[in-house]
Amino acid sequence: MITLQDVKENKELEALIKGAQQQLNEIGYTEHGHRHISIVSKRAGDILEKLNYPERTVELTRIAGYMHDIGNCVNRVDHAHSGAILAFNILKEMGMSVEERTQIMMAIGNHDEKTGTAVNDISAAVILADKSDVHRDRVTNKNLSTFDIHDRVNYAVTDSNLSLNPEDRKITLRLKIDTKICPVLDYFEIFMDRTMMSKYAAKYLKIWYELIINDTKLL
Repeated sequence: MITLQDVKENKELEALIKGAQQQLNEIGYTEHGHRHISIVSKRAGDILEKLNYPERTVELTRIAGYMHDIGNCVNRVDHAHSGAILAFNILKEMGMSVEERTQIMMAIGNHDEKTGTAVNDISAAVILADKSDVHRDRVTNKNLSTFDIHDRVNYAVTDSNLSLNPEDRKITLRLKIDTKICPVLDYFEIFMDRTMMSKYAAKYLKIWYELIINDTKLL
């Protein structure tokens, strides 16, 4: 069976990951490269692992998380859809079964808040992991004077932690936002859709979603 390590060693995939980040750098978008996909892969897998999902489902979730943003190599617009098709074909060439490829394709194709939603357990975990990665390390623009609201909000987040309490069936995103850089309201101005998507994804997994910013529970 194809593992996450097999996927990481795939040269074709590696080229797509690098190409995706190159394109996003050119248009001034936040980081979606190895740092981000590694965080999403681990967090998504950890979620289902703590909820006692089968080991193979956890591994497929880690693979989906690692591959979820390769569509940015085609274009930022509709990157979830193009990435899903790219992933399906790469995994086919690697010898993964069509049943497993389909589950991963569904997860990748539904991770963007503009067009997607939780449609299977893997997709729900990837959504929760992806939308939790808000941090100043994702800001590629080094000129603070030219920050747009996305740069400013991400840069203001000095700490981001996603934790799951299996006993209470509750997943919590804790953020530390430097309000000298931007007010908390700016976070909701650009991330409200992502927050609601995360809440629904948690509901899909039959857990409760909680958002805490600067030690204040907001959701």
